[in-house]
Amino acid sequence: MSRIITISREFGSGGRELGKRLADSLGVDYYDREIITAIAEQTGLGENYVEQILESHAWKKIPLNFRHSFANIDRLEPTQAGFLIEQKRVIEKIAKTGKDCVIVGRNADILLSDEKPFNMFVFAGMDARIRRCMDRAETGEHMSLEKMEQNILRIDKSRAEIREALSGSRWGEVGTYHLMINTTDWKIKELTPVVAEFVTRWFEKK
Repeated sequence: MSRIITISREFGSGGRELGKRLADSLGVDYYDREIITAIAEQTGLGENYVEQILESHAWKKIPLNFRHSFANIDRLEPTQAGFLIEQKRVIEKIAKTGKDCVIVGRNADILLSDEKPFNMFVFAGMDARIRRCMDRAETGEHMSLEKMEQNILRIDKSRAEIREALSGSRWGEVGTYHLMINTTDWKIKELTPVVAEFVTRWFEKK
């Protein structure tokens, strides 16, 4: 069985950077934006549009119980529910390749539970998250601290609601993950080798 590592994260916590550095350190495949690209290619729609729909709240209006009827829907439609279905297919296809990999976000820990992945949750204090978001903002992009915090909370709320709908479990709940990482006072580069060692030992014990 392949070694799959999933990373759930609060927005601005550095989880995406940790995932990429971890994949490089372990010499395994990395999937994040690549999943959006695959969905866009399958649907013939733009990547930004696909990402916007998947992260919006409007998908909740679709009368779809993911846990019970998901497998009965064979045809993708240009709806929020359809994108969730296609995302599930892409992630499962990644697992079927049999290659070791790191998957960031997309509720991969839930979708691939049968594969026994190593699941981690990355979080940080709000000040640290705002600072990280400000540091990585594109040139010319201006957002007040208050506006940035509102944006962070909005994205986190959406992620929590989607997880609740998909699994009935709480996003970020202790006990759901194998490792919880607080990046508040750390540089991601410094954390990576420690996390890589922990993950490696976890799989060896399995």
